Amino acid sequence: MISLTRTVRFPATHRMFRSDWSEAQNRAAYGPLADYHAHDYECGVTVTGDPDPATGMLVDLSLLDAVLAEEVVGRYGGQPLNTLPEFASGRPLPSCEALASILFTRIAARLPSGVRLVRVRVAEDPTLYAECTGAP
Repeated sequence: MISLTRTVRFPATHRMFRSDWSEAQNRAAYGPLADYHAHDYECGVTVTGDPDPATGMLVDLSLLDAVLAEEVVGRYGGQPLNTLPEFASGRPLPSCEALASILFTRIAARLPSGVRLVRVRVAEDPTLYAECTGAP
């Protein structure tokens, strides 16, 4: 088996804030993260499979790039994540863990037969990332 990872970047803002909690509860639990703050996210997507004998490629990169452009950069880039439908209720919170899990499901559904998604890694910065290795 061969694996291949493609990485994309996108800016977005978010805050850790549960709408069913008071301001004080949110401040106690999340501190300064309860305020909107920005990240330059990095999302790495790893796929696996057998390379096509004719092309030598595991996946058509233009197809993978199009999926990532739509599902990651186009959907989340430049957005206040808390306002998007998947986070608007406050559950789940727009953490890198939740993003990785949501993206895993969305990207896996768009891959061609014979190409399997094995990991989605979402990093908020160089010191913090979450990885999802399977659909919830």
